Amino acid sequence: MKLAYVIAPGRGETNQLLAGVAEALKARGVALAGTVQLDTERAEEFHCDMDVLVLPDGPKIRISQFLGAGSQGCKLNPEALETSVAATEARLAEGADLLIVNKFGKQEAEGRGFRNAVGEAMARDIPAIIGVSAVTVDAFREFVGEAEELAPNADAIMAWAAEATGK
Repeated sequence: MKLAYVIAPGRGETNQLLAGVAEALKARGVALAGTVQLDTERAEEFHCDMDVLVLPDGPKIRISQFLGAGSQGCKLNPEALETSVAATEARLAEGADLLIVNKFGKQEAEGRGFRNAVGEAMARDIPAIIGVSAVTVDAFREFVGEAEELAPNADAIMAWAAEATGK
């Protein structure tokens, strides 16, 4: 199984990195499944709308919910996330050269979210690149066992993907 993960240092950098890589791989003819996250900054301090694009070309699903000014709760909309998971699993069932998952986050660490999609890719021997946060990297490693950590730059990820997919 060819499985890799990336942790970019800054807020939102993994999202931007994987979105760019996905676009380049799609242009190269790689059949993709998975999601990339596209954030839109809002006027409110420290708030953005979180959307995921189900690869290869949609739908785009808003996975955040606005909880009101001053809210400290998690803005993730779990139902919307599960909608994107179901769409990803359907794409995997159709066949793919590569799975990209924008984030192995808290939902996945707790056994939900994209965890089954990653497991399905592993079972089908479909290479996968997963964005991981520093907070959940231990849970990710425990779940997948062995995975290669890639440098957080497009060249490293593209080179790994080319070798893993032969494209």
